[in-house]
Amino acid sequence: MTAPHPTAPPPAPARTGAAPRPAVTSTPPPADGRPVPPETERAWEARWAALQDDPAVRLFRPRADGDRPRRYLLTMFPYPSGDLHMGHAEVFAIEDVVARYWRARGHDVLNPVGWDSFGLPAENAAIRRDENPATFTDANIATQAASIRRYGVSFDWSRRLQTSDPGYYRWTQWLFLRLLEHGLAYRAAAPVNWCPQDATVLANEQVVGGRCERCGAQVVRRELTQWFVRTTAYADRLLDDMADLADAWPERVLTMQRNWIGRSRGARVRFPVVGGDTAIEVFTTRPDTLAAVTFVVVAPDGPLAESLCEPAVRDAFEAYRAAARAEPEVTRWAAGRAPSGVDLGVHVRHPTTGAELPVWAADYVLPGYGTGAVMGVPAHDDRDRAFADVYGLPVLDVPPADPDVTLAALEEGGTGERATSYRLRDWLVSRQRYWGAPVPVVHCPACGVVPVPDAALPVRLPDLRGDALLPRGTSPLAGARDWVTTSCPRCGGTAERDTDTLDTFVDSSWYFLRYLSPGRDDVAFDPADARAWMPVARYVGGVEHAILHLLYSRFVTKFLHDLGLVVPVEPFASLLNQGQVVNGGKAMSKSLGNGVALGEQLDRYGVDAVRLALLFSGPPEDDVDWADVRPEAMQRFLRRALLLSDDVARLERPARSAPGEGGAPVAGDDGGDPALPRTLHVLVGEIADLVEADRFNVAVARLMTLVSAVRSAAAAVGPDDAPSRGVARDVREAAEAVAVILSLFAPYSAEELWRRLGHGPSVALAPWPEVAAPAARAGTVVAVVQVDGKVRDRLDVDASIGEDALRALALASDAVQRRVDGTTVRRVVVRAPHLVNVVLAR
Repeated sequence: MTAPHPTAPPPAPARTGAAPRPAVTSTPPPADGRPVPPETERAWEARWAALQDDPAVRLFRPRADGDRPRRYLLTMFPYPSGDLHMGHAEVFAIEDVVARYWRARGHDVLNPVGWDSFGLPAENAAIRRDENPATFTDANIATQAASIRRYGVSFDWSRRLQTSDPGYYRWTQWLFLRLLEHGLAYRAAAPVNWCPQDATVLANEQVVGGRCERCGAQVVRRELTQWFVRTTAYADRLLDDMADLADAWPERVLTMQRNWIGRSRGARVRFPVVGGDTAIEVFTTRPDTLAAVTFVVVAPDGPLAESLCEPAVRDAFEAYRAAARAEPEVTRWAAGRAPSGVDLGVHVRHPTTGAELPVWAADYVLPGYGTGAVMGVPAHDDRDRAFADVYGLPVLDVPPADPDVTLAALEEGGTGERATSYRLRDWLVSRQRYWGAPVPVVHCPACGVVPVPDAALPVRLPDLRGDALLPRGTSPLAGARDWVTTSCPRCGGTAERDTDTLDTFVDSSWYFLRYLSPGRDDVAFDPADARAWMPVARYVGGVEHAILHLLYSRFVTKFLHDLGLVVPVEPFASLLNQGQVVNGGKAMSKSLGNGVALGEQLDRYGVDAVRLALLFSGPPEDDVDWADVRPEAMQRFLRRALLLSDDVARLERPARSAPGEGGAPVAGDDGGDPALPRTLHVLVGEIADLVEADRFNVAVARLMTLVSAVRSAAAAVGPDDAPSRGVARDVREAAEAVAVILSLFAPYSAEELWRRLGHGPSVALAPWPEVAAPAARAGTVVAVVQVDGKVRDRLDVDASIGEDALRALALASDAVQRRVDGTTVRRVVVRAPHLVNVVLAR
């Protein structure tokens, strides 16, 4: 049976002496455990879509007019590998709370949706199914879009995008050409992970235990000519600009980025080769330990080892180099790994003592890190000590010297100088894959590498499918000869297209800008739109993207800033990372048999109960163990909340006439109990502070308290009592506040409560509850005290308490003192009189 379209009923006629009130409808008993039945969910989903398309309403869409403050909210867009999973459910629930809250507080909110739709899984699926990857991708996007709509997330669907759309990757290619134009994109030979069975290059994350994750073959290292982007040119800015993010990004993310960039200050030291006219250059952060150097180690698969190796040890070196190349770098660098190496038969001279030192090749030195050589200081470095112990190399226990004196000696002798080194490497953006944006250049015998003109973009992918996608030593695109063969844009002669595609991190490095101007076909984005909305006010997503995606997005933003296209130098003003959804303490997986299907949970409990259960389980950054989550408890709470409309209906019935009297009913007096308005004001304030502090679980708990308080106030009026207009008014005001607050967490139930209270067209258009301030100044309130976002104490304080006094009380709390236990307090966030959050240094 088709459900009726949810609309607001006509308002009730005004009663004599009373202001008009909306008509109230009763709450039908649930047919099962779900507070809102499936047909009602579907009806509201259709209603939201209609209101979003209604030009007079534009539900969930920014107006970008007037003087309302603008806020850009963004969630990391999903990859369409299948239907939504529990991780999506958590991040979308968190993001939607923020979006709905900001709108209720009067902000113009941009909240778009899209898909990171290029990538290897779609290509592998297309090979298995003998189809083009677009078929798999588009079908999954349609499935996920339907699930997101069902989940009630308040996205602006008019701005949806997917990175595999030629209208999008045209501008990804445009971005690459700008990098090439400014000398930041270049080609170079580089070692790569190579799967000999699949004849293809693998990213580091596709190598598991030294083997290809897809076929299990042993991975080897191979040198190929690749495209790079010179991220190292922005290393200092990427590092120094993080100072502006210190209070807005999680400290662990900033630490991970600092470590990835790895700026080190020290010295560049040259060790002259004995009997030669060259020197081995090393970078060290410890020039003070130079006197304790007893050997030099170089990367076996780097050019330095090849040039230094003596003929007498050539065979041993070649065998060792082959073994090193067969092992992924991440394994070679692993801590605690047994050291190995080969003596190259050559010596260098110590730059200050003149002593002769042996040179070894060892696989714990990587060719792309620093100079590809390190000085062995076994007395001061654990890895060097382990190597020295295995091969009987000397250990000199020389006390560290004054680094300035050492540096002066190096500079005076011409064997070294002060220097800065970085762990950051240039971004390898080449992929020998089909399902990605083609690199927009051609290779001309006469002109060399020639960019494709902007007017000729996009360079579209040819229609390949099935076996044509199989790697054969090069990119599958190389086999599409009709596509590869083209004309040179510069001389008009025969040329060939580049057959690499771009890393999907390039697609996601700028997608937040395309959302600003999604319909434009003349620019990637309008700089005026960027001025209006950037930077993103809040970015929500998993910490697994803490390094590469965020780093590349920051790099691209700085580059576009330098071109004058965007104003900010950082793309994301604040960052919120959510934890994982696990089951029984372990990550969900088919092999463990502990997977939880989101669709089944929604069918069983309803959307709102699942959303509330995830949000109530703990702070967003903590992992959620679904084994400990109780959606059925959320169902019971939602049923209680929906009964508020019955309470309002009962209290607003005209009072019965006194016995023996005729005429019109007589309403009760206009007085009311001040307890409910006071509780309402206090809890509305606390909930607002908690939402702004990302403590959604505590905010839900406060909402539960509010629902209980409203129901208790209504229940105090017996069925035969004549309620006063004041009590009825207070209960209605509180019930309406509940509906607005509930809409942040459980939108379907909130819409139903709002409708039953006589309102329309959507509670999402209602402003945040405004409650008279005097109610809050009376008496005391409960201040929530948190340490790192977790509730540790509750203090009864005067409602007028100031920030300094509340901070002092919180820090003096025994519970807080036990938790701090000598740890440095980084900052204390105070929202008097409701909330204190003590943030510890980690």
